[in-house]
Amino acid sequence: MITIGYFGDLSGPTFNFGQSAINGVLLAVDQINLAGGINGRKFDVVIDDDKGSPEEAARLTGKLIDQNKVVAIIAGGTSGNSRAAAPKAQAEKIPLIAPSSTDPAVTQVGDYIFRACFVDAFQGEVMARFAVNTLKAKKAAILFDFNSPYGRGLTDYFELSFSKLGGQIVGKLSYTQGDVDFKGQLSQFAASAPDVIYIPGYYGDVAVIAKQARMLGLNQPLLGADGWDAPELWQLGGDALNNTYITTHYSADEPSPAIQKFAHEYSLRYGNLTPDAHAALAYDAMRVLADAITRAGTTESAKLRDALAQTKDFQGVTGVIS
Repeated sequence: MITIGYFGDLSGPTFNFGQSAINGVLLAVDQINLAGGINGRKFDVVIDDDKGSPEEAARLTGKLIDQNKVVAIIAGGTSGNSRAAAPKAQAEKIPLIAPSSTDPAVTQVGDYIFRACFVDAFQGEVMARFAVNTLKAKKAAILFDFNSPYGRGLTDYFELSFSKLGGQIVGKLSYTQGDVDFKGQLSQFAASAPDVIYIPGYYGDVAVIAKQARMLGLNQPLLGADGWDAPELWQLGGDALNNTYITTHYSADEPSPAIQKFAHEYSLRYGNLTPDAHAALAYDAMRVLADAITRAGTTESAKLRDALAQTKDFQGVTGVIS
């Protein structure tokens, strides 16, 4: 057996991320094990719930390494949790792959820390370009989660790119995850009449913000990022999400054969669920890990780390990964 660890937010405010990610990991593991495993060895996954808490993410990293003796970890739905977990994995020289943690600081912790996704500098710039070039926006307001490294980082990158393109930020206000009333901030935005409102937060808060914005007559496009990408968002936000745009890692609607095959297999296994970006990224992370173990010919940590670092042009569901 090859024992690997997984932890994510299987409960807590962003539970959709963790649920999707473990679904993606287990689908990949099933496919690899059914095909005979790697050199005859099959994968076993130890699954833990960090409840969306950075402290718990750090503790579970230690537990997976010390007690479960995992050879690698796929973990951390949100950037804050991955940043908390990374130092322990680095110190113990156990490769950690964060499927969807987009904060650039995550992998700066050390050479055993990897990710399967793009970074926030990229998606912040892409959204700013889209706002200016496609939506013809000249003025933007930003509402971000003050305690989230993810939200703060995206705010900076969007603001920098939007300003460089000649746009003007006419309001920048914050909230804290779990707040229920955003009307004060949104009312201030109404006065400055932005063309777009950028909300780089997580889906639970975003749904409430969108509803309150529409109630106050703010009908301009709302822009977001991959933290919106969860099936739960549409159930919570409903019609308030008309005229909204997000940057994310992949779309299950894309006609490419690889994506359609993945989406079909996922929905067969998980009762007609459509895989979101977190499912697809975790599936890719698991397959990248399996590919690295195959190339290394061993699960010995230094050799596995080197093989991961040498990953080149791997054909993932979410794109080509190097």
